[in-house]
Amino acid sequence: MQKWSFDSSGEQQTLELGMQLGRLLEQPALILLHGTLGAGKSVLARGIARGLGVPEEVPITSPTFTLMNHYPARLDLYHFDLYRLCDPDELIEIGFDDYAFGNGVTLVEWPERMDNDSVAGLWVNIELGDENQRRLNFSAQGVVAEALLTRLQQTFSA
Repeated sequence: MQKWSFDSSGEQQTLELGMQLGRLLEQPALILLHGTLGAGKSVLARGIARGLGVPEEVPITSPTFTLMNHYPARLDLYHFDLYRLCDPDELIEIGFDDYAFGNGVTLVEWPERMDNDSVAGLWVNIELGDENQRRLNFSAQGVVAEALLTRLQQTFSA
């Protein structure tokens, strides 16, 4: 499993990291965002959406009550928020696997609600620091996620 950490000094830097990640996406991928309330999951998700080409005038909001928002883009974006998920079996009912392993990019906030921490994808654990500081800990499980993380690392170490 490949790992990398990035220290963000604020919301704008987290947004820019997400935009760069979105630009690097060239094929379907699963990205799982973990962190406490207010950690910056939705900010990172908004950046990824913009990097995929979702227009600025389209609001990117966390689908807390609807479970999933769809955004047409260069690669379709399926944004899940599992905070209110009561039972992992509900994912079967909404066809989660069709999205997560389909033809688009699937972002999942609160992936711990899936009750499966071994699913292949790019896992991002966002930790709160002082004031606006965040540490984004990336771990890649699977070939697609590992290639994506390698390219992201190279972008920020150049």
